[in-house]
Amino acid sequence: MVTGNIFHCRKHSWPPQEYVSRSTLHQLDFDCAAPPEHAWRRRLNSHANILKEFSVTFTEAIKMVRLGIRLWSYVREEASQGRKAPIDPFTRETCKPSASQGVPLGGMGSGSISRGFRGEFRHWQIIPGTCDVSPIMANQFSIFISREGGNKNYASVLAPGQHEGLGKSGDQGITSWGWNLNGQHSTYHALFPRAWTIYDGEPDPELKVSCRQISPFIPHNYRDSSLPTAVFVYTLVNTGKERAKVSLLFTWANSIGGISHLSGDHVNEPFIGEDGVSGVLLHHKQWTAKENPPVTFAIAACETQNVSVTVLPSFGLTEGSQITAKAMWDKMVQDGQFDRENFHAGPTMPSSPGDTLCAAVSASAWVEPHGKCTVAFALAWSSPKVRYTKYYGTSERAALNIVHDALTNYKQWEEEIEKWQSQILRDDRLPEWYKFTLFNELYFLVAGGTVWIDSSLPVTSSTNNLHQSAAEESTNVNVTVAKRRGAATGNHVTDGYDATTRDGLEFDEGQIHTRNTSKDEPVISEGSDSQQLSVHPKTLKNPRDVTDDVGRFLYLEGVEYIMWCTYDVHFYASFALLELFPKIELSIQREFAKAVLSEDGRKVKFLMEGNWGIRKVRGAVPHDLGTHDPWHEMNAYNIHDTSQWKDLNPKFVLQVYRDFAATRDFSFGADVWPAVRAAMEYMEQFDRDHDGLIENDGFPDQTYDAWTVHGISAYCGCLWLAALQAAAAMAHQLGDRPFAEKCRSKFSKAKLVFEEKLWNGSYFNYDSGSSSNSKSIQADQLAGQWYMASSGLPSLFDDYKIRSCLQKIYDFNVMKVKGGKMGAVNGMHHNGKVDESCMQSREIWTGVTYAVAATMILSGMEEQAFTTAEGIFTAGWSEEGYGYWFQSPEGWTIDGHFRSLVYMRPLAIWGMQWALTMPKAILEAPAINFMDRLPVSSPYDGSRLSSHDMPGPGPRVRKIATKTRCFGNSVFHCSC
Repeated sequence: MVTGNIFHCRKHSWPPQEYVSRSTLHQLDFDCAAPPEHAWRRRLNSHANILKEFSVTFTEAIKMVRLGIRLWSYVREEASQGRKAPIDPFTRETCKPSASQGVPLGGMGSGSISRGFRGEFRHWQIIPGTCDVSPIMANQFSIFISREGGNKNYASVLAPGQHEGLGKSGDQGITSWGWNLNGQHSTYHALFPRAWTIYDGEPDPELKVSCRQISPFIPHNYRDSSLPTAVFVYTLVNTGKERAKVSLLFTWANSIGGISHLSGDHVNEPFIGEDGVSGVLLHHKQWTAKENPPVTFAIAACETQNVSVTVLPSFGLTEGSQITAKAMWDKMVQDGQFDRENFHAGPTMPSSPGDTLCAAVSASAWVEPHGKCTVAFALAWSSPKVRYTKYYGTSERAALNIVHDALTNYKQWEEEIEKWQSQILRDDRLPEWYKFTLFNELYFLVAGGTVWIDSSLPVTSSTNNLHQSAAEESTNVNVTVAKRRGAATGNHVTDGYDATTRDGLEFDEGQIHTRNTSKDEPVISEGSDSQQLSVHPKTLKNPRDVTDDVGRFLYLEGVEYIMWCTYDVHFYASFALLELFPKIELSIQREFAKAVLSEDGRKVKFLMEGNWGIRKVRGAVPHDLGTHDPWHEMNAYNIHDTSQWKDLNPKFVLQVYRDFAATRDFSFGADVWPAVRAAMEYMEQFDRDHDGLIENDGFPDQTYDAWTVHGISAYCGCLWLAALQAAAAMAHQLGDRPFAEKCRSKFSKAKLVFEEKLWNGSYFNYDSGSSSNSKSIQADQLAGQWYMASSGLPSLFDDYKIRSCLQKIYDFNVMKVKGGKMGAVNGMHHNGKVDESCMQSREIWTGVTYAVAATMILSGMEEQAFTTAEGIFTAGWSEEGYGYWFQSPEGWTIDGHFRSLVYMRPLAIWGMQWALTMPKAILEAPAINFMDRLPVSSPYDGSRLSSHDMPGPGPRVRKIATKTRCFGNSVFHCSC
């Protein structure tokens, strides 16, 4: 898999004809059966090498001995209470991770199952927060072909035989099946949320087969994108001279991953549904925890005039089964179908412990010589605690209705998916690797442990008009927010501001007043008892309108770091949600706004130093929304006391302002503004010398939680400067002029100090301390500037300083590591040696590299940007790389060893797309006077990414021609 070629060559194109013969592509060129022009591709006989995990150095291990002991004790304590620790480096999966992943199945937030590129179903995440990576090898598609005359018969599982996870259960089990596929002429083509597997004459040389996998991941479609289902559309092309009977078989074990199929008491049930949809329901009774609801799978096929569907409700994998796997296979070889009376068999007897209960659905069709045929299967699952129940109810039979709708609606889903993707895929100015990697990195929103449930909003009717008339646009709406009077005491949990219920909001004659409905009044800040916020009713939405309610959404930091919505990482990943599902992004920000104004006084031991503190401090942005009891037991992360971190609060302010600027949703702005003020005021305690700039405290008090920082830091200091500017801009637009002026004044002082302390003539030093790495070149040093440019706010520094920093990062952190084929290393000394002061300084973080590339795009450095980001593709996604496709890790070392697979931060690639296609609301920025800045070769001047327009030395940042006129009372002084 990994060869020396990774550092000596760069491939720029992967046309389908290199993997599939031109004649086959032509024959499949109908009904979306042919693979797309742009896709990630592999041959099915490609070797799936075992991935190599990072290890700490001896010096690092010595430094972490005490942490390791405390963490070991904590993991054991959690296990004794039946809980899994959110970070557990001591427990390893029995199935080692390998380079075998593919596009996952299902929509968002209802559990997921991944499917490897060779066809195995693996990475089971049906239960929130758990992941079993081992494949269930009984879950397969198989094909049986017989031709008239009887002299040509073929039977094979449609996956290469004897590969990883295939255990021998005796001759009566699945080893008795025909594992005859070589895979040499079969290929996989991935463009999330779809994937194509092309069997080019395998196993029958005269039959071309295309399997198209479709999941309902559809931007801005909040209904269908929540459905736990996937469709498999088989297209058959008979190139022979004889008529062929083709039977396709879909087998499925009653299992939710691991050894759950052996627990017993599971039941299968055949069904005949509407519109020709027939199959089997597999009712799985969970035994691992009493609170887990039952899960029901549905496997089905759609019967048509030419396609006949039959089922086998039950077969087993051992010799003692009533119908064995071998007997089932022999039946298909002989008849190509099951008995029709099986549909009337009723539910099976509950399975016995130790036995595996499986089911099968067969779809058979005759294909004429040189004829074509389409056969559609679908898989769905239901577990009555997630969002799909809003539309399908909580019955165990909901899976039947979901699988029916999947088989009848998938063509419409594909139309919507193609409409969404086509504009990017057809842009010849974008590198090909970027096009399909941009979409494929979205796998995480399905396979990243997402949970999507209905919110607690009361179902109420509203007669308020959400769209005010043009005559009302000039009328201001005043929001009065009262000062908080409650507080947390002892071990109690108190909420200062509930942005999810909004029970105290009244609409009255153009004014809105929040009225106190509890003992703790809604809060915004210390200071005056109330602030008058000016809001434009044109964009004010009634927050209680149920049509705008998208429920509550969670996604994990990673499958190894089991914490919901880890906020310092969401900072990078959130561009994907804002671009594709903005209502979900706003709902997450509302959750954190509520959390900022709450306090949880329960005691927590922090493992790094062994000291004690409280779980959640009011005013501090939580690290995460929890693990075992999300929203109510926040900050599952307990390595450090994150109330002392310096990046979380600025990141909250920056994300809120970006989302506010992009959506122009003034209701959202009014909802979260109290938390924004509280978050900013909380940070004042870290400005110990009152120069306007926060200081770090000599420990890893930010997202790089193993990388110590002393004094003023480039990363946190830049974030703070950006937060001051964003808070001032938001305050100005909401009418809180005193706070805007306060932030502006602090910004002016802090910027001078930041540049004086850290600027060295070509980049900003890592920190203002005197350690050996204080002058390191940090790849992420301009994170705050990234958000300024992404939000349409003025640059933090002169253009030449921004470009000088980025060029230094490019020349050193990128190009001095394997010639730019790995991404940007986090830390680099100015002598060209990697900063090895800790494990994180020497790592290459995928999401940070994408963020750096986005910043380069926004600064007019597109060539450097795409070269930088391509290193992540080359090392992680290319065939010559390390095998991290569809499981992108947090990062890897310069020798390619990974840390934390299936991680949230790589979604930051959508920050690059955001930079290329800035939304109109940000570009026009009508409510505040500031300079919009975009690179010269922007997506709006008709020459983006053309080689003759790539920037050379010196600043080439231009103004947008169609900018709005300046306002005289602006917070910031415009140079135009």
